[in-house]
Formats: sequence, structure tokens, C-alpha cells
Amino acid sequence: MTNVCLVGAGGKMGMRLTRNLKDKSAYRMSYLEKGEKGIENLKEHHVTVSGESEAIPGADIVILAVPDVILGKVSRQIVPAMKPGAVVFTLDPACALAGKLMHREDLTYFISHPAHPSVFNWEPTEKAQQDYFGGTLAKQVIVCALFKGDESLYEPCEQLAMDMYAPVRKAYRITAEQMGLLEPALVETLCSTLQVIVREGLDEVVKRGVPYEAAREFLLGHLNIQLAVIYGQIPGAVFSDAANKAIERGKPLLINPDWKKVFEPDNVLEQIEDITQ
Repeated sequence: MTNVCLVGAGGKMGMRLTRNLKDKSAYRMSYLEKGEKGIENLKEHHVTVSGESEAIPGADIVILAVPDVILGKVSRQIVPAMKPGAVVFTLDPACALAGKLMHREDLTYFISHPAHPSVFNWEPTEKAQQDYFGGTLAKQVIVCALFKGDESLYEPCEQLAMDMYAPVRKAYRITAEQMGLLEPALVETLCSTLQVIVREGLDEVVKRGVPYEAAREFLLGHLNIQLAVIYGQIPGAVFSDAANKAIERGKPLLINPDWKKVFEPDNVLEQIEDITQ
């Protein structure tokens, strides 16, 4: 069995991983948690918190399931106690790319992040369909990167990632830098911002007299078909001439012409610095 230590096991993300890993026979698990609420969460799942001085030196893989804002600090506490040849496993590329993750030449650094279930997923039950975050019932894909270290450890780390984010439909191998382009640049800085603006647009038409339920249903239905057309879910489908004219008129009105600078390396690094402060 692989000795795996999960740091931050009782937190929001940690509990998701704990539930998926605690009964996996391939892993000998140990769990670290300092927060009172987190410890209570683990007790409810019959999981006992381990001692740091015992768990870390014996671990083959240490998963750092803590927020980005404290990940660097936590790594400086955990990494020095790890045995040579072990793996530092993080759930996000931000701290690694910002240079805030403590580095040792004799360790391997692996990163994996979930994509969450697609809007185009087909799930067999209503409950699975409502697993929007993933890691419980709905299938999702994940991305993985070997940031630094031993190439032979990639496959076992990818398998661990698939187990802890299960059910996983597919794992994609990319670089840590490419992962940074995906998050925060693509899905947070760009997509989340635009979705917040769309939601503010819904609030605006409601302020102007459209009944909320009517406006919400109208918007969500159109989002469904728009996404299906834009991302090729319906082969050959295109927007109407009227919709294309509205898009052509709307782009310069709503979007700065230099918006693609969010993907420039310096800008991505600025985004990462902001979220790891």
C-alpha cells in the first residue's frame, strides 16, 4: 500500500477527499487537521486525526488540501519533515507557480485539479445530475501536472488523483503553466467575471420590471442552447443572423479590445500573486 497523508483533511475540500479515500484499500491513510470544526467533521465520519510527527516522515505522498493563502506557510512546516523521494501533492498550481511552495530537490511535486462536472454531462439519476461540484456522484475530468521531480511517480499520482476526485471520466496531463492559464486566467478571471456580469444583467432587467422567475428561466434556457451551439454540442448548429448581429454590436460595447492580455504570462502571474496573498 501507498502511505498517503492528507493535510487539512477536515476542511471543505479535505472532507471531499477524505470521503473518497478512507475506504480505498490501495492506500494507508493518515489525516492531519488542526481546526476544531475540521476535527469534528472527521469524527462524524469515524476518522481519527494522526500525529504530524509520525504521519509526515512515513508518508510516500503528502496531499496539501489547504487554501492557497496559507499553502506556502503550511508547506514550510510540512515539507522539511518529509522523507527523500516522497511526493508533495497540491490541488492547485497557484502557489507552485508563484514560488511560494517550499522546494526540496529530493522531492517530487505533483498538481491535480478537478474540472467539475460538465454542463453537458448525462447522469442517470436526478441526484447525480445535481452533483454540480463533483467528487460524489457526477462524472468529471481532471487535469494533472508533474511540476518537478521523478517522472516514474506520475502514473501513481494520477491514479491517486482519479481516486480522490472520483468518479473521473478522464485525466489530462498538462503542464503547471498550462494549468495556470486554465485557472485562474480562463475560468476565474475571464469566465467567472463575465458570468457575474450576466447575473447583474438579470438583476437589471428585473429592476426594469420583468418578473424575476420569467427573466431567470428565459436566461437559463438561452444559456443552455447558446453553450450547445458555441461549443459544438449540436453538430452544424449556428446562431441566427439576428443573434450574430447582436453579438457583433455587443462586443465593442461590453468588452475591452485588449481583453486577451489576461492570458499573457506576466498577467497570469499577477493573478496568481493576488490569490495567494
